[in-house]
Amino acid sequence: MPRIQRGTREYQLVTLALFLSALSIYASLYVTQPILPLLSADFGIIPAQASLSVSTATISMAISQMLVGPVADSLGRKPIMTVAVLATGVIGLVASRTVAFGPFLFTRFLQGLVMAGLPATAMAYLAEEIDPQHLGAAMGLYISGNSLGGLGGRIISGSVAEFWGWRGAVAAIGVVSLVCALWFARALPPSRNFRAQPLQLRRLVHSLFGAVRDPLLRALYLVGFMAMGSFVALYNYVSYHLMAPPYSLSAALMGWIFLLYLAGTFSSALMGRLSDQYGRAPMLALSLGIELAGAAIALAGPLLVKIGGIAVFTFGFFGAHSIASSWVGQRARHDKGAASALYLFTYYMGASIAGTVAGLFWMRFGWPGVVGFIACLLATAVGLAALARKLSAGTETVSTID
Repeated sequence: MPRIQRGTREYQLVTLALFLSALSIYASLYVTQPILPLLSADFGIIPAQASLSVSTATISMAISQMLVGPVADSLGRKPIMTVAVLATGVIGLVASRTVAFGPFLFTRFLQGLVMAGLPATAMAYLAEEIDPQHLGAAMGLYISGNSLGGLGGRIISGSVAEFWGWRGAVAAIGVVSLVCALWFARALPPSRNFRAQPLQLRRLVHSLFGAVRDPLLRALYLVGFMAMGSFVALYNYVSYHLMAPPYSLSAALMGWIFLLYLAGTFSSALMGRLSDQYGRAPMLALSLGIELAGAAIALAGPLLVKIGGIAVFTFGFFGAHSIASSWVGQRARHDKGAASALYLFTYYMGASIAGTVAGLFWMRFGWPGVVGFIACLLATAVGLAALARKLSAGTETVSTID
């Protein structure tokens, strides 16, 4: 079947539906990030323990990715994505009613499991349905939903928590997810180029092994690990940093700091289109370099300069993720669902591991320790981007269509 072209009504429906579904998933995934100090106070736990409310969801999401991609190769894209968005909202409402940290973590673990139904499946859906010349732009718009979801979730969470506590914040995001799920189910066009494949354990193992044979794909998986790990590490602990003296920001003001996610919304679409024009390898290296520069600026003392550094950091991260994720979808010749699942497995493992390990640097060295840890991750990612450029030499084509 013909692929969907940019400018058509189908293209608009696809990009808007996936944009809204990504918004609801990522609002739910990071709903606790700006209110970690409130969780510490309410449950009597240290920052590294409170960060588990983020890491538990991301690690279960990472594990679930390993199964969801191949399952979607068998059962179809849209049904898996619809169930994922709907269940995320329902479990979020349950999480808001828990009275102890252990049960709360369990609901977060369950949320991560069902959330995984969207990201790997959405990437495979786009790779199958969108014309390759416009895939970077479409993927960029989808990633924009990620950034706006993170932005909206954090702003709503911080603002609602100021009046109704963290429980009210989690419940509010659950309601938003349910509304987005209903619209998504109605609006997303069914797959036209999907071909169901039998779901067999042997095939599952074969698909996953096939997705790691390519050294370029392996490099991109590790880029996702480093970039996402650095991103979650910064945003997990910036709330502790800015809610303490000398800044002493409130939970509501801390939520609005995440307005910086708008930089990511802009960069994911922009860098996706630039990668279509100038090549993925140079744009990936540029994005990671911007992210590293932003982390360095965030060490500054003045609040406005620090916020500017976080904005630059956010711009770089979403550009890098948009490019790397679309590159995985384009590079994988077969079993695109498995390849996307492996990318997102390493991506969310980075969030889970680095997001918690950074807490040890926070307790030992404070904010400079967190930034130093992030710098090490990003320096490694830049090296991997250089390797990816070498491995892709002579295989990339760029679009001349604006």
